This record gives sequence, structure tokens and C-alpha cells, in this order.
Amino acid sequence: MNLDNIDNMFFIGIGGMGMSSLAEYFVNENKYVGGYDRDISENTNRLQKLGIDILFNDSFDEVEDRLLSKESTLIVFTPAIPNSNNLLAEFRTNNYHCIKRAELLGLVVNKGKCIAIAGTHGKTTTTSILAHLLNSSNISATSFIGGISENYNSNFLYNGNQLFLVEADEYDRSFLNLNPNYACITSVDPDHLDIYNDFSGLEKGFISFINNMQENGFLIVQENLSFDYPKYGFSSNSDYYIENIRIDDGNYLFDIRTPDSIYNNLIFSIPGRHNLMNALAAFVIAIKLGCNIDLIRSALLNFKGVKRRFTYHLKNKDRIYIDDYAHHPKEIDSVFNALKEIYPDQDILVAFQPHLFTRTRDFGEEFANSLSKFDAVLLLDIYPAREDPIDGINSLWLINKISSPVKKLIDKSDLATEILKQNMKINITLGAGDIADECMNIKNSLQYAN
Repeated sequence: MNLDNIDNMFFIGIGGMGMSSLAEYFVNENKYVGGYDRDISENTNRLQKLGIDILFNDSFDEVEDRLLSKESTLIVFTPAIPNSNNLLAEFRTNNYHCIKRAELLGLVVNKGKCIAIAGTHGKTTTTSILAHLLNSSNISATSFIGGISENYNSNFLYNGNQLFLVEADEYDRSFLNLNPNYACITSVDPDHLDIYNDFSGLEKGFISFINNMQENGFLIVQENLSFDYPKYGFSSNSDYYIENIRIDDGNYLFDIRTPDSIYNNLIFSIPGRHNLMNALAAFVIAIKLGCNIDLIRSALLNFKGVKRRFTYHLKNKDRIYIDDYAHHPKEIDSVFNALKEIYPDQDILVAFQPHLFTRTRDFGEEFANSLSKFDAVLLLDIYPAREDPIDGINSLWLINKISSPVKKLIDKSDLATEILKQNMKINITLGAGDIADECMNIKNSLQYAN
């Protein structure tokens, strides 16, 4: 498809992370952009301020006239949009050109050089760190980030069409639309088994991603992965590794060794060894792209994080409240380990909203083991997203597997009240659904409690 022949774009589900960044890109490319979303959000508010007209009613009759030209309008959707969506059904019935978000992203980024950050965990933070390193180093790159960067309050940075940084999503095999020049694989753990059937299928998906690399491309993989490519991590057997880790005033101080150099006394403030690993991956690619080491040092020091990735909402002598996107057992383990590294002697309460019936079913035992590490567990109903319920798979089924001394099923509307009632100093909410809608209520409840 030649995008030069397209004047208008209409995004169905425009408020999603991947969709909103693409929509903003095409505004910068002087296309006329419209869209639909079910919910008002920070993303839709930001897009509306850019002049994008967004519908919140699933009605074809409300679509602007100029977006109804079949010859010059492209309809963009994601697998998260159900077939019951009236807009998508109507556009398809009337033979509009409809394209998946991932395919469109591939068309955009493959026209320049592409940096792709892949992995079942860690890709959003790694992408956000690298976007910040490149921007701080005056490297012209347009970045599509799968979360909101705290440094820029955005999931998108526009800087031309020569170099693109993208989060390479394995869901629905979306990342197979990319042909990267530079890439990183942060992790490969069982997930999205509704797509891949089993772990072997997932691994084959990542092998296909690797095979899509440009000839003479540069790829690094996390040290525990079996792929035969340069490794990064904490082991001295890796090609790129962190050593001499210290903690000073809540910050990590560390050194990085590469095949040709050692970089001493780097500083990074985001908690968790997994985030140090993400910073290392971003560092390696930034160095490979020719970024100045002094500018990298400064950027690592002032990196503020990604919203909903270990985000502090309250931090005082009496109460700490953190929110995180973790929705897989491995991610929950990483969050717990980070908390215990910072607050080793404190009891910790977690409120968790499971995401997807299939994921809960496939990893029930693993979720229970991860959540049982916490001293108190508040469990919400499963957030279904794109799925229909599965008989016998629910939060009651999951909580019966959890062994924490305090565990309770609660409604989302009671979350703030229940967290306050448990009266613990360290509190964290986890999940990829809509649990974050309660963050301000929780913060206010804890902050103003007697």
C-alpha cells in the first residue's frame, strides 16, 4: 500500500497506546485523522487537543463526511476491537480499506531504519528509556512507546522518518510486520497462549521475528535466553553486563562492561533489578547508534520512568502507595523483588486485578505462587478485555489457591476503603485492566487518613 495516496485516517479504538501514537504520527504527517473510542481517557484528551475529532458513540451516521471517501480514507483497527463493533462492521460491509494497526505500523517504520524492542516483559520500559537516551543525545528518531513516558507525558516522540523506535508486540504476531535494523529481546516467557497454543509456538514466533531482521542487523538478547546472539545481563559470561551494583540514597550506582569498554559509576533511579536490565539494553543500543556517553549518563540519571511501571502515588513516613501494570506472574515476581530490595523489613499489601480469563486459566498456579509472597492480597474480578468468560475460571477459583495470611475478594469500588482498612505501610496495585482508575481514590484515602 502506498500511504501517499491516503489523505484521511480513521482509527477504531484510537485511545489505545498503540493506536494513539500512530494517530499522532499521521497528524504530524499532515493527514486528516479521526477516530472512535469507547472511553474518554488521557490519550483521547491529548489527541483531541491536537485537533482530532473523536466519536464516543459507535455509530456510522456520526462519522464526518470527509472520512467517508473510500478512495482516500484508511480504516485502522486492532484485534481488541470485537466483530460486534458497529463502525468496523459498517466500514467492512461498504468495502472500505481496513487495516490492522500492526500492519500499518510496519508500513510506516520499514520505510526508514527500525529499532524494535521485543519481549514478553520489559519492552515498554526499555523502549521508553531508549527513546529518552536518543532524544537527549540529539539523535533524530521517531518513537512509538507502549506506555506514557514520565519525561515527556506522552507515548510518542516525532522526529522525522529516517529512524524509528518501536515497541514490538508479540500479541497476534504483530511484531512479524517489522524488519528491524536494530533489535532487542528482553524476555520470552509463556504468555498469549490463546494465540500461540503453547510455549513452543511462542518461541517459534520470536524466531520468526529474528529472521525478519535486516541483513547485517544488530540484535541483543537477555542472557537467560537460548538464542545464539550477543547477550546482555548481570553475568560476566554475557557480552554486555552490569557489575559492581551499589545502592545510594535510593539510586542504583553501577558499571557496565562491553566487549570494548568499561563505563563506571552510572546512576539509575528506577527501582528493581529488572529495570536495571532494561536500562542496560537501552544503553547498549544507544552506544551502538553513536550516542555520546556523557549525554547518556545524564539521561539515565534523569529518566523518570513510565506511568504504571512502579509509579509512586504516595510516599511519606506513614504510607507508601505504588501502582504497576504487572499482569503476568513473572512481572509480579519482579515487582515483589524490587519492593523487598527497597523495603526489606516491611509487610506489603497487593491489590491485583487479573487480566483475561485465558491468562488466569493458563497460569493459575503461577499467579497464586507469586501473589502468596505478599502479606495481604486483595483480589478483584477478572478483567475480560476482549474475551468471553470461561466456566470455572474466576477470582474465587484463584484466591482459593493463594496462601497469604490475609486474602480477600473485593469489588473495585471498595478498593480504596479496603486498602485503608488493612492499615499497612506498603501498598501496591497491579494489573493491566482498569484498576488504575482507582489510583487517585486510593491515594486520597491513604493520604488524608487520620
